[in-house]
Amino acid sequence: MNTTELKKAVLAGAFDRTFKTLYTEERVSAAKIRYANAIEAFESIYGGQEQAMILSVPGRSEITGNHTDHNHGRVIAASVDCDVIAVACKTNTNMVRIKSDGYKEDAVDITTLSPDNFPRFKSIGLVAGMCDAFRQNGLQIGGLSAYTTSNVLKGSGLSSSAAFEVMVGTILNHLYNDGTVSPIDVARYAQWSENVYFGKPCGLMDQMACAVGGFVEIDFEDPAKPIVEKISFDLTGMGYDLCIVNTGGNHADLNDDYASIPTEMKKVAALFGQKVLRGLCEDDLLQKAGEIRKEAGDRALLRALHFVNEDARVPAIAAAMKEGDVERFLAGITASGNSSFKYLQNVFTTKNPAEQGESLAIYLSERALASFPLPGACRVHGGGFAGTMQAFVPRLYTEAFRHSIDETMGEGSCMVMHVRPVGATRVDND
Repeated sequence: MNTTELKKAVLAGAFDRTFKTLYTEERVSAAKIRYANAIEAFESIYGGQEQAMILSVPGRSEITGNHTDHNHGRVIAASVDCDVIAVACKTNTNMVRIKSDGYKEDAVDITTLSPDNFPRFKSIGLVAGMCDAFRQNGLQIGGLSAYTTSNVLKGSGLSSSAAFEVMVGTILNHLYNDGTVSPIDVARYAQWSENVYFGKPCGLMDQMACAVGGFVEIDFEDPAKPIVEKISFDLTGMGYDLCIVNTGGNHADLNDDYASIPTEMKKVAALFGQKVLRGLCEDDLLQKAGEIRKEAGDRALLRALHFVNEDARVPAIAAAMKEGDVERFLAGITASGNSSFKYLQNVFTTKNPAEQGESLAIYLSERALASFPLPGACRVHGGGFAGTMQAFVPRLYTEAFRHSIDETMGEGSCMVMHVRPVGATRVDND
């Protein structure tokens, strides 16, 4: 469809079924307006096009497995109903042009793909890295123009950067490869782009959750071939809401904090002759605690202890979800949060100890949840150090919970989200 036809189809309800799946029935009307506005924005920048498509990639919520993926551990994550959407078309050039709402256009000449040709920690590097990953894996790439807009809050721990990377891959997948590239491969290419071109040594969990969708249990024992299993778990049907609390901080200038976690964990692993911690247990670490403290430091030992216990916790929580045991699920989430706060120590950055919004939000959440007659749980969310925390709240008390959080953290800080069953997708395939 050309862009005029595409906009008419959106507003006429041609994709309402998909919008209902992605955003819930209550938000279909808002979705139609949002996509129509995105098409208009695309036309204002790149003009009307004969063939264009619309795409969506969700943000993600880490359910458990905090900082385990980069040491080949296990995680549970879920896609949520905030997302990056895009309008895209092919061009007869060597330029990949992507204009994101509120940001300068990223323009990449695909004949110059090399990490040395692009600045670190800039979105243009992510775009170039995704193009290079497709090229190096024998896939087709070419010129394109795209406009993106996102309601995945930047610095929120909902993986705005991973959603953007996966979106670039999803555009290349559908424009040049007939949608044949699997979500798992798109996620792997996105991680490579972030590691090699952007310069952040992230794991694979964020990209995988954004690409695959729904509740997923992921085992990264072999990162080249992660085992991904969808979990059927109806959180809403069990009477619970997923609340994400924006604590007011963001992830800017925290790359050293993030990098310190895998670096310290792998330093401990090296003392056992391993590259990563996967395969070690608590007794292994404690028996060698003296040497670890001397060679790697106390924090590294604590972070390693977090890893081995968190990694073992994931399959237990997954089993509770598969059995529909919400109380065991919530107990596991609480244990994960306590371990992250005490031992992983990623709730605030030591660069700015005066700012501890996540710690405060956790306190407020625990206090509110304890006042309800039904159980709940909360934990640090995502990479940590700033951004957001997560709570599972009995739906009967969601408004009371929201009020208690917003009263201190600010109006609108508590966001109620839904787990969406679909990951990266081309919307106009309906």
